[in-house]
Amino acid sequence: MLVLDRARGSQTHTTFRKFVDFLNPGDLLVINRSRVILARLAAYKIPGRGKVELLLLERLNDRQWKALVGGKGLGVGKQLELENGTRAAIEQDLGGAQRLLAFEPPVEAQLGSLGAVPLPPYIHSQLADPERYQTVYAREAGSAAAPTAGLHFTLRLMEAIKAKGVRFADLTLHIGLDTFAPVTEADPQKHLIHTEWCQLSAETARLVNETRAAGARVIAVGTTSVRVLESAAALAPQGGILPFEGRTDLFILPGYKFRVVDAMLTNFHLPRSTLLMLVSAFAGRELILETYRAAVAEGYRFYSFGDAMLIV
Repeated sequence: MLVLDRARGSQTHTTFRKFVDFLNPGDLLVINRSRVILARLAAYKIPGRGKVELLLLERLNDRQWKALVGGKGLGVGKQLELENGTRAAIEQDLGGAQRLLAFEPPVEAQLGSLGAVPLPPYIHSQLADPERYQTVYAREAGSAAAPTAGLHFTLRLMEAIKAKGVRFADLTLHIGLDTFAPVTEADPQKHLIHTEWCQLSAETARLVNETRAAGARVIAVGTTSVRVLESAAALAPQGGILPFEGRTDLFILPGYKFRVVDAMLTNFHLPRSTLLMLVSAFAGRELILETYRAAVAEGYRFYSFGDAMLIV
């Protein structure tokens, strides 16, 4: 784990098992309890039996899903069939590789037997144990990718954190297309940010406001937690946060003024990603570039199963 002190511009190189040493009694860790669904499906075109790969992004109702489709000739009206005979009709072209699919019968209950873990494209082999791509505290099914900063935690470490007087609060953001979509615009402000469904409860809002009133830190575990916290803060112009449930289109770029988050735990992100832009907004672009250069020199692992960075 690399610990970046924004005020000093200093770096500390350590291991994640010592994460608790960088926490103070009274701090609040905010975690995303979203759980990854087995969203990658093999399908065939009807007729012809040409292979198609589906990545379910978002459930709209019992039958309809937004999905990424891999294959040619996948226009509106095309019929697909899963390996067990379940049919999927393409009802709408949503742009790029995105389609609106309607399944008959509903597919959600079948994902456990038909689906595979939707690993990022730079991981080329399936996991022997799909639970490796879930956080130990994942509860609410709905994500197309894991909130990877949380993959570092074990239940034992969480107990040690609580024993130090640090509290946990939870929220939910179901991760969708933007995890897979690089920023291709020369001006990032022109990038089309996709919305994601999230929820922050009244209890979590109370814990956040109580922590800030006591002068302690709100520490977001992952960029997804940052996005929800800052979305909820935008609803409370007088300060603090309010409960929130719905879709967020918050796009955090350098120049953004953070309202709630005092520190964040995150992984090392892909170039030209919205996630890298978010951490650059939090710590400063030049400081993040300098830190990433140091991480490369020190041999840190990047991306989903990589190492952690705590920014304080």
